[in-house]
Amino acid sequence: MEFVDAHTIRQVLDPSALVAALREAFAAPDTAVVPERAHHRIDDALDATLLVMPAWQRGAWLGVKVVGHFPQNRAQGLPGLYGSYLLSSARTGQPVAVLDGTELTRWRTAAASALAADYLAPAEVREHLLIGAGNVASAIPSCYAGVRDVGLTRVWSRSPEGAQTLVEQLRGAGVAAEVAPDLREAVRTADVITAATSATSPLVLAQDVRPGAHVDLIGAFTPAMVEADEALVTSASLFVDVREALHEAGDLTGPLARGILQESDVVATLTDLAGGAHPGRREDSEVTVFKSVGTALEDLVAAGLVWQARTAARAADHEAS
Repeated sequence: MEFVDAHTIRQVLDPSALVAALREAFAAPDTAVVPERAHHRIDDALDATLLVMPAWQRGAWLGVKVVGHFPQNRAQGLPGLYGSYLLSSARTGQPVAVLDGTELTRWRTAAASALAADYLAPAEVREHLLIGAGNVASAIPSCYAGVRDVGLTRVWSRSPEGAQTLVEQLRGAGVAAEVAPDLREAVRTADVITAATSATSPLVLAQDVRPGAHVDLIGAFTPAMVEADEALVTSASLFVDVREALHEAGDLTGPLARGILQESDVVATLTDLAGGAHPGRREDSEVTVFKSVGTALEDLVAAGLVWQARTAARAADHEAS
């Protein structure tokens, strides 16, 4: 059994290939089994949570991800999420590899966001606003590049230094990027808004979102976390990655509990979009909201893709030598 670290994942993983693999997986969900994830509260004082996420495809891969979410880590300059992924054969149960789950989560989350945007974002994206400057936010532009030509990527963060660091990183990768000093003003001019934070109060307000924009809420995955106000969630065309989002994400659980949002208000899931049951955006002026909480299916697909790419790269190196 091998360990595949974050550096190796970044080396072998093709973001566009991951988006394509997720599209195929969501279009045929019956090929995989995805039990409900388990949430365990670790420490109330630290607001820390343990998530255990299994999934398998018969005759192919069996995987389980274990993630610790420690939002207060950011005050120490550490990631808020740490995870590991055990990939095994679904034929024999034999372990194949342990992958860096933090890096895997980063890329599968960004790729799922890009997949949704391919159906929901406007055709022309002049400005893409990233709210948050963490690990997931930094992977978003590479994944979006496969589905949209983005003119300018703007970054806003509660930490101006973090925003500047990410902007410099993106520029080094050839992405046109700049810091957005004022969040609300940046929201008003953005064609696509991606929030990847651990916020507990709204950052994106309905009154600031322009007609035709796409809002991508991928950070808040517990009932205590919120990235958008209720006015936006209840007025826009609402899409989710999986139905579990209705019971896990604070952006949705709050409005549902107050009766101002119904489960039937969800227009479609990623399976509906990828499988062709729903076309996605229907009008140029339509405001679309995609709320994701992540699913073990994404992790399984990403881990299998990384392992295949790793195996192919190793074979090529062996042949070359």
